[in-house]
Amino acid sequence: MAIRDILIHPDPRLKTVADPVEAIDDAVRRLSEDMLETMYHAPGIGLAAPQLGVMKRLLVMDCEKDETAPPQPMVLLNPRVTWASEEINVYEEGCLSIPEQYGEVSRPAEVDVAWVGLDGSAQSARFDGLWATCVQHEIDHLDGRLFIDYLKPLRRQMITRKMQKLKREKARA
Repeated sequence: MAIRDILIHPDPRLKTVADPVEAIDDAVRRLSEDMLETMYHAPGIGLAAPQLGVMKRLLVMDCEKDETAPPQPMVLLNPRVTWASEEINVYEEGCLSIPEQYGEVSRPAEVDVAWVGLDGSAQSARFDGLWATCVQHEIDHLDGRLFIDYLKPLRRQMITRKMQKLKREKARA
């Protein structure tokens, strides 16, 4: 396992629709392990393959917040929302590709998601609360969408300028 570099917005790969995972092989398994290690190290609760520059429909997440509970890592290949509640939740979202920036985003409070597991089996589950927000946020990454796309244009531009400045500072370092 290895900790990989996370792309920082703006990067055109973060706005690109990812390709389906066609085969579950050692490369996909290794990528999912690296993604989990990278996510936990960041630290974050979700990470999509495009955030590492890998344009595949793969995401990992673990929204277990209770420090006494065991981790609940999940790996979802080719995930898709199959149902969404009419009820809406608002969370202040952040993103590992947009560090230290947050914004309130409204999303369905509950979603049903279907995906393929690392063992090749079809999976599905209903997510609510933070899990629902996280899975929708990560699926957005697979579709080339960022949480700031839900914000007002002025706020989105301000965050983008901050990220451009951050990238320039990192390049100089």
